[in-house]
Amino acid sequence: MRFCTFLRPWRGDVTLDVMEYRHLGRSGLVISALAYGNWITHGGQVEEDTAVSCVRTALDLGFTTFDTADVYSNGRAEEVLGRALKGVRRESLEIFTKVYWPTGSGPNDRGLSRKHIMESLHASLRRLQTDYVDLYQAHRYDVETPLEETLRAFDDLVRQGKVHYVGVSEWTAEQIESALQIADDMGFDRLVSNQPEYSLLWRVIEAEVVPLCEREGIGQIVWSPLAQGVLTGKYRPGEPPPAGSRATSANGSGFISDLLTDEVLEPVQEFAALARSAGHSPAAVALAWVLTNPNVSAAIVGATRPEQLQENVKALDVELEPELLLAIEEMLNPVVKRDPALTQSPPGRP
Repeated sequence: MRFCTFLRPWRGDVTLDVMEYRHLGRSGLVISALAYGNWITHGGQVEEDTAVSCVRTALDLGFTTFDTADVYSNGRAEEVLGRALKGVRRESLEIFTKVYWPTGSGPNDRGLSRKHIMESLHASLRRLQTDYVDLYQAHRYDVETPLEETLRAFDDLVRQGKVHYVGVSEWTAEQIESALQIADDMGFDRLVSNQPEYSLLWRVIEAEVVPLCEREGIGQIVWSPLAQGVLTGKYRPGEPPPAGSRATSANGSGFISDLLTDEVLEPVQEFAALARSAGHSPAAVALAWVLTNPNVSAAIVGATRPEQLQENVKALDVELEPELLLAIEEMLNPVVKRDPALTQSPPGRP
């Protein structure tokens, strides 16, 4: 689904032919195909004035969907996003956040208990300066809390009008299926989304998660579609990471180190050259590839500079010919992660 009219609330109506909009799973909620995420960047990697500039550029480009979490930069990411979006017509936005990871030192400052869910949601609302969030997501599966307790707490927040939809992040197919069964049995609102890692280099959801979600009407909101920036081609084998990149950041280097090997970077350089020969940037091709999956409702992109967002939206105009897709598959196949046992990304990731 593609719309061309977008409301910039502080400037009036403008006509854009940039962003694409899709339903979130089988729900009625329409979101931007590229969502703006602020893991690592807001409250950490970039100064607030830069963060605000990136958010305003995203709005100008037609982004309506903004994804964050209570744990990002210990709550500062939500605070920065709340200030950056202040004055924007709330109804024109879809604001997503998450709960699970520790937000304090107490024994109840973590997990998916009713206590932590309720307290974390209210803290997120204060930081985001809003009365509700459009999507509230379980940031991981909590093996120590009965799933019925978690889902009832989520459902109560929906009934209170503080949450419009509920989803999960990095859950296995079995965990998602259990949640759906409980929701059906107890009359709760069903999950509408899953937020997994997914890219040309990490495709583990394709084996079990995507087939289940396609059947059940759950959309994927994927993170790291550029594999922490590796698929842009800026990291070269045998060379130090570029200054100012995620690999040189104290906040982000630990999440990308396993990708900075010659085994990964050499075929990625071939992919980057192939993308450029087709007339596109490697980032645009990598994002376009993710968005060709019909189960993907949105791909989350972050930015340390507004120019990166302007480059990312070019993916929406990329049409991947069958020959190009085949060449990419053959080129990257040796380093692609597809093992269903790796369905959940390593702890600490978004």
